[in-house]
Amino acid sequence: MLLSTLARRMLGGSVAQNLTKPDVVFVLGPPGAGKGTQCTKIVEKYGYTHLSAGDLLRAERASGSVDGELIQSHIVGGTIVPVSITVKLLANAMMKVPGGKFLIDGFPRNEDNVTGWEDQMKDKVNLKFILFYECEEEECLRRALSRGQGRADDNVESFRNRIQTYLSSTMPIVNRYKGEGLLRSINGADSPDNVFIATQKCFELDNREL
Repeated sequence: MLLSTLARRMLGGSVAQNLTKPDVVFVLGPPGAGKGTQCTKIVEKYGYTHLSAGDLLRAERASGSVDGELIQSHIVGGTIVPVSITVKLLANAMMKVPGGKFLIDGFPRNEDNVTGWEDQMKDKVNLKFILFYECEEEECLRRALSRGQGRADDNVESFRNRIQTYLSSTMPIVNRYKGEGLLRSINGADSPDNVFIATQKCFELDNREL
């Protein structure tokens, strides 16, 4: 009888729902901290799907959608796109990989992002932890200007605006996640290989906690 009751709970209740929820790791850090480089390495080693909030927004802008001009103005100005747009794009991208596990890079960026995400996605995913890559402003600027990607926001003025937005809006949520015990801080100023060694330790720690 006990086994039958447990089986029913696993098949129809919250246990089964939790098992089917995709795992999510947020990846945060200042612009130019090397988040994209590390996400590529994580994807190769651990099989995550990398979703860059910035890339999704730039693709949506380029698609000619009704939100394109609004997205463009925020990207160029170094400000934060409304959360309803960003969460919609992330949710749509996640639906394309059923049962996947996701690195969400560059999100959330402020308290409004956190609230919007939790309102729409909290019960639909397992938030594992937050990777936070720390890096000094001047090093981040050097990297951003040397990327050579032709991005509209890879110039000194936009970069300074993005850094100010990061300090005023993103750092408070970084501190919030730290207080909740979800933050895994890494020195992003080191070489990519050394940074990835530290990154792997975060995933190994998570596996040991399971």
